Amino acid sequence: MSSLFESTYNPDVLSCIANLSNDEVFTPPELANRMLDLLPQEIWSDPNATFLDPGTKSGVFLREIAIRLIDGLEDQFPDLQERLDHIYRNQIFGMAITELTSLLSRRSLYCSKYPNSKYSVVHFDEPQGRVEYRQLEHTWEYGRCKYCGVPKAVYDRDESLESYAYEFIHLDRPGEVFNMKFDVIIGNPPYQMNDGGGNGSSAMPIYHHFIEQAKKLNPRYLCMIVPAKWQSGGKGLDAFRDSMLHDRRIKEMVTYSDSRDCFQGVDIAGGVSYFLWARDYDGPCHATLHENGETLSSDRSLDEFPVFIASDRAVQIIRSVQGKTKTFYDGIVRSRKPFGIGAGSDYKKGDLALRYRGGMATVNSTDVTAGREMIDKWKVIISKAAAEHAGQSDKNGQRKMLTVIEVLPPKTVCSETYLVVDAFDTREEAENLATYIRTKFVRYLIWQATPTQNISKGCFAFVPAIDLSKPPTDEMLYEHFALDADAIQEIETKIKPMPQAGDADDK
Repeated sequence: MSSLFESTYNPDVLSCIANLSNDEVFTPPELANRMLDLLPQEIWSDPNATFLDPGTKSGVFLREIAIRLIDGLEDQFPDLQERLDHIYRNQIFGMAITELTSLLSRRSLYCSKYPNSKYSVVHFDEPQGRVEYRQLEHTWEYGRCKYCGVPKAVYDRDESLESYAYEFIHLDRPGEVFNMKFDVIIGNPPYQMNDGGGNGSSAMPIYHHFIEQAKKLNPRYLCMIVPAKWQSGGKGLDAFRDSMLHDRRIKEMVTYSDSRDCFQGVDIAGGVSYFLWARDYDGPCHATLHENGETLSSDRSLDEFPVFIASDRAVQIIRSVQGKTKTFYDGIVRSRKPFGIGAGSDYKKGDLALRYRGGMATVNSTDVTAGREMIDKWKVIISKAAAEHAGQSDKNGQRKMLTVIEVLPPKTVCSETYLVVDAFDTREEAENLATYIRTKFVRYLIWQATPTQNISKGCFAFVPAIDLSKPPTDEMLYEHFALDADAIQEIETKIKPMPQAGDADDK
């Protein structure tokens, strides 16, 4: 590390900032360096290489890039000040997400929030240096921003308030900001914004816009860290996921199942991941999973499944299952709101029993606007809650997965709090399906396609349809699908047991 930065940042203020609780997730220096380590070593001795952080917050990426270039270019620029002038003027660029983060980023990079001051390690004529910030407004079309999609009703507000119209993703030609091309685009972009739903608690992802915009600039390398939920779900991310999984330029994919292993104290459902996209690469991806203190890696194609499976052990299990069956429960589970009855409906006395989050009630059969063919059948329902934050485990590394698994008799329906897995003419078949879902085998497979704490029919994509003429057990399933000892141990150690008598706790 350059002696300049050793003396200036000790203790490291950016490590302290990264540990603060904030709406924005700040990147710790050690994480930024793990990402920078993915780049080829020779780039740090290239005086022509250019770097951009399009959503800089603390300036940590810019600073760590500077440290590496200061060391790597010493032979070409023996004079330190000449070296600094070249690096800061020609190689390192940032686009801040707010005015405050622009000041913080400049302070991290130039040792002065105003690089035209006498305290800056490199003197610029303008106060921004190469860390640009410009407050933009959203462009409204049909009630939403045409660039990021946020609702006008939420973000069309007083000019004195932050608009969160992040510049990089609100321009048709972002390359014109600095009027140049970049070899490396790297960063930790903003993750989400309020979408106006859920009484203000609902949010929509925006990080994928930064990735897509960066690809348009066609850099040599692109590296960003984002929530891992895009790998198997996420609101409005289907097209983005499909594009990423079919992009053979993704050379590295690193996933942390627990976000707290990257961001201290920050709990992001489903974990986080970062990747290296290399413009001139075409081949398999080196996929790495960090989970419960263990690291697993393998080289494989990202598009083997419709979603990305981070665990190589899980991949092997799914391959074994798919080799034995062609029918899966994502095509059987009923869609959201199976009977057309909302979770917050005003339930009144009627001729049908109703299972809802608060317990049991009744509704009129005329209130059932969907799934009427299931009213007189035996139904297996599950709660849409996965029981705990997806991707997070207990101190033993185990996950519960699923809370309520119940069998509803004829003349009983449920609210949208639950999913109907399937419906049958006989109670025996329904009870056997409930037994099947309670196995560790099934709940492990559900977990592989569950990016958040919410269960949907898509989470059953890897759960095979089996003969339900008798109640299955984990041992029977392991044998039927020819799972070896390692696969069995993986399932047994990762999933908590669930009593086969049922679990009626809806907390």
